[in-house]
Amino acid sequence: MKKTAIIIYLMLAPLMLVAQGDKKRTAIPEQLNKLMITENVITRFYVDSVQEAKMVEEGIKSMLKQLDPHSTYSDPKEVKSLMESMQGNFDGIGVQFNMVDDTLVVIQPTVNGPSEKAGIIAGDRIITVDDTTIAGVKMNRYDIMRRLRGKKGTKVHIEVMRRGVSNLIPFDIVRDKISTTTIDAAYMLDKKRGYIRISSFGQKTHEEFVTKLDSLQKQGMKDLVLDLQSNGGGLLQASVDIANEFLNQNELIVYTQGRVFPRYDYIAKGGGRFGKGKVVVLIDENTASAAEILSGAIQDWDRGIIVGRRSFGKGLVQRPFDLPDGSMIRLTIARYYTPSGRNIQKPYGDSIQYRDDLMKRYNHGELTSEDSIHFPDSLKVFTKRLKRPVYGGGGIMPDYFVSLDTTKYTKYHRELVRKGTIIQTTLRYLDDKRDAMHKEYPTFEEYKNKFEVNEELLSRLRNQALRDSVKLKDEAEYEKSLPQIRRQMKALLARDLWNMSEYFQIINESDDIVNKALELIKERDTDALLMKKRK
Repeated sequence: MKKTAIIIYLMLAPLMLVAQGDKKRTAIPEQLNKLMITENVITRFYVDSVQEAKMVEEGIKSMLKQLDPHSTYSDPKEVKSLMESMQGNFDGIGVQFNMVDDTLVVIQPTVNGPSEKAGIIAGDRIITVDDTTIAGVKMNRYDIMRRLRGKKGTKVHIEVMRRGVSNLIPFDIVRDKISTTTIDAAYMLDKKRGYIRISSFGQKTHEEFVTKLDSLQKQGMKDLVLDLQSNGGGLLQASVDIANEFLNQNELIVYTQGRVFPRYDYIAKGGGRFGKGKVVVLIDENTASAAEILSGAIQDWDRGIIVGRRSFGKGLVQRPFDLPDGSMIRLTIARYYTPSGRNIQKPYGDSIQYRDDLMKRYNHGELTSEDSIHFPDSLKVFTKRLKRPVYGGGGIMPDYFVSLDTTKYTKYHRELVRKGTIIQTTLRYLDDKRDAMHKEYPTFEEYKNKFEVNEELLSRLRNQALRDSVKLKDEAEYEKSLPQIRRQMKALLARDLWNMSEYFQIINESDDIVNKALELIKERDTDALLMKKRK
């Protein structure tokens, strides 16, 4: 026993050394030593073998859970995916795809991308990748993408099935840099008003936004509807850069402050591309983080009207800390504050309560009735120009509330969406009719004005619903669902024939928040609208 004890002591002694000096400075090393000793003892002496890497990861996650819901750990795979989404590009073959019957179907090859240059066309089914069969084997999307993506300049061999061709067609494709976009849609609502929808904030978002803004202004845009619905945020700097396009020189956009990090102000430089036109910003309960920074800046300076429902409420700033194995910790280091001094972070207790907050809002009636939303007077501050009351402590409250219309969607429709029935039906229909539809509707405008979801397509939907075990209780429920189902199917077909912008041009026709924005932006005096609503 003595011999064993001596061996353990000699092995762990170096970890037990504590720096000499001030006690406050030695507190951290002592706790770190305790952690290292525990891990070392478990690894060396536990009765069974342990997965050391997994144990350490779980330990890190457990420590971060003690902090806040947004301090997180990402493994190397997750870090790579996160960086690609933030950077706006990745190396690959350049195809948009979806899965039909466990087979990858090309929706669109990226314009001027490697696949288009090699000859891949919409509707092709990729069967093998480098002699590995990926069709009909229930391979998950991540594994498929891992095989198609790779370092720029490397070659990948694929075989595709094409309608009308009996044999598989081989292609050798040289991977290249593929750009991704964070702008879902940009188009003219009418002759004077434009619409831009931002899905997230990455390194290229401001550049993309400026390009779309310039394009719409050349088409005659005077006023802008900026859609941030379901925008979960991203890079703070990207939202700051876009806010600068709307605000005057020296106006505060946002400031951050933490225990270790002193206050830092982000100030508008002036000379933005949209300093005068009317602006309406759309938000909902899924609008968060960087999207709330942009919304808050526009609201606090009374630069535009905020329309929709109370946003998510994330007012914490994360900084990435890279770990040696390629993993990463995103640690909350500061809070951000809107120009009026609001921190809009909603309260967080345990992670379950935080995660279920939106369901709590729904059950409480906050998504359907503005009167159900209450802020304490202690959180009241005033906007910078018109001195209107606004509140912190729980997201951005819109100037004009638009309730969630729960009567639009039946249980049958929701089940069709949940099981992917509508998407699968439109994909199969387009697989059969793509050439014919392109011939009949050579432009999107012709498609938008003339195409109607016909009985053949609806029959396919109902048959697919039976295969997906989506049960219909009565025909009345089906008839009630039809207007939204038709619009959704038409929008999905437009997306796959053209792009996301065309999808939103159709789907937005029935979006209550977009329609309210269009109504308000046509008013002559937006200041009067703001003062009337938020006295």
